[in-house]
Order: sequence, then C-alpha cells, then structure tokens
Amino acid sequence: MYSRGNDTLRKIITFFLAFFLLALICAGQLYANPPASKDLKQLKNRIKALQKELASKETSKTEAADSLRESERAISKINRILITLAQQLIDANISLDQLSEQSKQIQSKIKMQQEQLGKMLYYQYINGQQDYMQLLLKQQDPNQIARNLHYYGHLKRARSENINTLRAQLEQLDLLTRESHTKREEIVKIQSEQTKKKQQLEQEKMKREEILANLSEEIIQQQREITKLKSDEQRLSKLVEEINRLLSQKKPTPQKPAPQKSPPPATDKFTQPSHHNNLLPDSSASGRSFESLKGQLRLPVRGELVNRFDSPRQEGGIKWKGLFIRSQNGNEVKAIASGQVVFADWLRGFGNLMILDHGNNYMSLYGYNEAIYKRVGDRVRSGDTIATVGNSGGHRESGLYFELRHQGKPFDPLIWMIIE
Repeated sequence: MYSRGNDTLRKIITFFLAFFLLALICAGQLYANPPASKDLKQLKNRIKALQKELASKETSKTEAADSLRESERAISKINRILITLAQQLIDANISLDQLSEQSKQIQSKIKMQQEQLGKMLYYQYINGQQDYMQLLLKQQDPNQIARNLHYYGHLKRARSENINTLRAQLEQLDLLTRESHTKREEIVKIQSEQTKKKQQLEQEKMKREEILANLSEEIIQQQREITKLKSDEQRLSKLVEEINRLLSQKKPTPQKPAPQKSPPPATDKFTQPSHHNNLLPDSSASGRSFESLKGQLRLPVRGELVNRFDSPRQEGGIKWKGLFIRSQNGNEVKAIASGQVVFADWLRGFGNLMILDHGNNYMSLYGYNEAIYKRVGDRVRSGDTIATVGNSGGHRESGLYFELRHQGKPFDPLIWMIIE
C-alpha cells in the first residue's frame, strides 16, 4: 500500500515537472520569437531602402554613361575632322610650293625677255640711237628691206605679246597664291578651334569618367552591403524556423554549432602569361578569302595580350568572348583582312565599336576605340587604319577589345593569329 502511494506521488511529480518544462519552452518561444521577428522586419526595411537607393544610383549611372557616350562620340567626330584638316593643310602647303615654283619660272622668263629687249635697244643705241626703220631704209634692195621690216615687226609683236602673256600669268599666280594663303590661314584657324574644342571635351570626358567610376564604386559597395544583409536575413530566418521546429517537437533546443568560416572566394584574375604583340596587319592579305587566312592573320594593334577568349572576367560568372589587348591611347587599329564596315557607332559596354564583315558569315569586332575613322558601307583593305586605341565605354584601362565571329557565334581568335 505504501509502495503504491509512492508510485502515485512519483507520477504526479513527473507530470508537474513535464508541465513546468513545457511552460518554460513556451515562455521561451514567447520571449525569444518576437525580438527575432522585429529584427527580421528591420532588416527587410533596411534592404528595401538600400535597393531603392541603389536603383536611384543605377539611374544616375545610366545618365552618366549616356553623357560619356556623347562626349566620346563628339571626340571621335573631332578626331575625324582634325585628320581631314591635317590632310587639307598638307595639300595647301603643296599647292603653295607649286605656285611658288611656277612664279619663279615665269619671273625667269620675263627677265630673259627683258634682257633680250635690252640688248636690242642697246644695239640701236650704239648705231647712233637711230630708229631701226632708218637703218633699214638705207639698204638698196627693196626685197631685203621688206623682209627686214616684216621680221622686226613680227619680232616686236611677238616679244610684246610674250611679255604681256607672262605678266598676265604672273598676276594670276599672285591671285592664286593669295587665295591659297587665305585658305591655309582658315584651315589653321579651324584646326586650332577644333583642337581647343577637343581639349574641352577631353576635360569633360575625364570628369564624366570620374563621376561614372565613383557611381560604379558606390553601387558595388551597396550591392555588397545588400548581399551581406540578405545573408543576415537568411541566417535569422533559418534560426526562427529552427526554434519553431524544435518547439513544435516539444524538445529542448539543441546547442547551435559554431558557424564555420567560409573559404575565401576564388580570384577571377587571369593568370595565364601575357604576350606582347608587335606585328601589325598589312596589305598582303587583301583580296584573299577569310577562310584561307587561318593561322596567318595578325592582331589589329600593338600591345600586351592580357585577357584571352573563354578566360574568366573579373565580374564573375561570365567569360571573355574575345581578346583584350592593352595598348597606348591613340595607337592605330588596323583591319585584319579586307571587308566592309557594317557597324561604326557607340555601343554600351563596348564604347566606340566597329564591326567588319569579311564574307561567308565571318566578322571581326573592334571595341573601346578612342575614334573610329570609317563609316558604315565603307570598304577596307587589310592593313587599313580604321580606328585609334582608347578606353571608351567607361573602361578604366586603355586598350582594344577584339572578337572574331562566325555565323554570329564568337570563337577563339588566337587560333587564326600570328603573334610576334
């Protein structure tokens, strides 16, 4: 009887202990869960605010990129104008040299005619300053007199006409020389104005590049912060879910294992050895089919090959579809083979871009240029200068982005190239 009473008492105590433990767990849920939910809500609000701010900065970045595009287009246009003016100035100087030489020749002829006329006058003077007509009349043979009169008259008219013609030519040359000097002065003036305008645009471009770079850096920082906050949100959400799961099972919350330190992210930097190219395309490949040039093509610019086809980009998750050749600003970009220009304009991400069609669905692409010298529809030969190296499109490093495509799909250009 006593033993049975003890068993009953033990059951009652066990029941109350279990009830008390359950109450503690429920109390833990009531006191632990609300702060977690509050923190989660605050995190979500913070993320929304950051995303809104990020969207605003993305818009500002787009506007800055548009402004940079217009600056780079304007600089490219001025570079074309300056090249045309430089050629016009060369032509004007050549024309002035030719006119000067012609003027010297005519002046020499006039001097010779004047010397001959002087000799004639001197001859008349030493013969007693008599008119040549009087000398002729002294002769007895009428036929000889007539012949001499005709000869002297013809000679006089010829010399007079020749001197008049030479003087007219000299006056015309003087007029052309003055016009050429005026034209040359106008070209020099326009060239000076365009150079100043280019300098102003270059300064504006630098400011816009700086704004774009700052916005890009701010966007990257905010994207990192959003990623971090989203990770915090996920960890907190998982913690709340785990607490709820444990409470639903009416089991004590197990000790949460210490979070493991995540491994450092793999670097995206291209580690293959770089090569420096000094060999440029020339006219030897002109007129040949593109397929026949495999293994014989030359890279379009001198410089250091730093990124290759299919190598990882720094942005992560994507790979290079072409080559990036680091080169000095203003270096000439050559056409690798004969073809026709099918695109020559600014394109987001590629700056001043030119695309050449080489036939049979083969194309070559040249991006990041400072200036493009050809227009859509122009035909080019292998080795022609089509652009100059730059960093257009908002890129920090000067160089050329180069692609080869067949039927619209990019392939490795190095298989087709000779590097020296």
